[in-house]
Formats: sequence, structure tokens, C-alpha cells
Amino acid sequence: MNSIKSTFSIKDLENLSGIKAHTIRIWEKRYNVFEPMRTDTNIRYYDTNALQKLLNITLLHDYGYKISKISTLSDEEIKEKVRGIISQKSAKHHAISAFKLAMMNFDQKLFFETYDELLSEKSFNEVFFEVFIPLMEELGELWQSDTITPAHEHFISYLIKLKLLINTEEVIKKPALHEDRIFVLFLPLNEIHELGLMYLNYELNYRGYHTVYLGESVPVDNLTDVKNYFSCITFVGYITVEPNIEEVNDYVKELEKATGNEQNELWLIGRMTENISKQNVNYTTKIFQSITDLLGQL
Repeated sequence: MNSIKSTFSIKDLENLSGIKAHTIRIWEKRYNVFEPMRTDTNIRYYDTNALQKLLNITLLHDYGYKISKISTLSDEEIKEKVRGIISQKSAKHHAISAFKLAMMNFDQKLFFETYDELLSEKSFNEVFFEVFIPLMEELGELWQSDTITPAHEHFISYLIKLKLLINTEEVIKKPALHEDRIFVLFLPLNEIHELGLMYLNYELNYRGYHTVYLGESVPVDNLTDVKNYFSCITFVGYITVEPNIEEVNDYVKELEKATGNEQNELWLIGRMTENISKQNVNYTTKIFQSITDLLGQL
């Protein structure tokens, strides 16, 4: 009945920690930092405690501790030194590791505790840029390597979305500072990767702009409908996997036709924008390489 992944291959440990499997074997053999379990056919596998210890060791190692020194410490001493590092304003690595553990064990409590620790030292904007964005980038790689399942990704994505919604609600309550332009945010039809767009919505409201958030899988004709209600619109589309490479340029032309006039602009961001023929876009269309790049335009 328990579907939580509780054992890991050495390849899983490599993917989750960033430490090469060869190095993990050396640390085991030479320093006895942990002892793997073995199958009947003598293949290594590890439990959650081993994963957590490896993530802690990785943190200490990254902060200059030699593995020969770490190997002399008890598990509690390792945790104590990790807590010392966390108390400094350099908790990014630990937080990402803690969020990974929360994800692997579907542990909401650990997620919220880690988030609250971060928020005691950093703003929400800093937490998102310094921790959540690198975390989600790593999750894409972990999913592709079969270290995590879609269920893991959905679980952690939902919790991050929850924090985005809570923080966005707070900034939306404040009076808008800019009344001359409205931002309409959307994802293309069949596009469901929403976190980046949600964060842009938060940032725009945080900076005092008025937004209309349409969210995922928006048909192009819906944008035409919105155009009838407002003037001076900046349409913001986040293109991650849809439409595909063969269709993306035709899609941009369709967007420009649906949204364009002399007062409106079309802003596009996301991985798939790399495949847009820049010389063929209208002068009112802007393509951005990153969230930071887009926010710098405000």
C-alpha cells in the first residue's frame, strides 16, 4: 500500500546529490561513511537515511570539509554542522536538498519547515529565484533520468504553486501603481507548465502593475476576446514545450494577428522561444531569454 520510494540505486544517489557514483563507492570503501544494502545478486541499494546522510555530507564537502574529517563525525555531529551552515545566509544548497527529501517522501511537513526557515532569512522573491528555480531545473533532469516519477514532480510543484498563490494574493490586495498598461498572462494551448508564468504574475503585481491571469492552455481566440475589454495591453506568453518546434513560428504569427494593434505588445518567454525566427516577428513583439531579462524591461 505504501507507494513512497524508500530505496535508491547508486545512480539515484548520484542524480540527487551530484556526487559521482565512482566517488560514492570510494567514500564507502575508504571512509565507511555509510554501508549499502545489497540485493541477492550483490547490487547496491540505499535507504532514505543513507540518502539524507549523503546530502548532508555533500553540503559539508561543498563548504570545505574534507571527507576524511567528515568520516570521523557521528551522524548527529554531521547534522549539527549542517545546522550551523544553515544558520548562515547561505542555505541554498541545504534547502534544495531538504526539498528533494520532502519530495521523495511526499513529506509536506518537511517542505513547510524548510520553506519557513528560508523565509526567516530571505524575501519570497529571493527564495523563488535562489532556491525554487534551481530546484525545478534539477527536477527536470531527475525526471528524465527516471530518478523521480511524475507524481514526485506534481507533488512538489503543487506546494510551490501554493506558496506562489498565497504571496500573489497579498500583493494583489495593494493598490496598483501603474494604470497606463495591463498585462495579460497566458500559456499556449496544451501547455501546462505554469510555475514560471505564475511567478511572473506575482512579480508584476508586486511591482504595482495590473494583470489578467488566464493560466494554462489558452486558445488564441480567447486573447482576441480580452483585447475587446482593454487598451494598452502587454500579452505575456510562456512557451515551454508547446507548440512544438515545427509549429512555433506559425503560432507566433497567429498570436501577433490576434493581439496586435499600435497600442499592444506581445512578450514571449520560455525554452521554445529559442526556435522562433527573430527576423520575422513584428516590431511590437519582444522575446526574452529569462525572467530576469523580462523584469528588467519594466
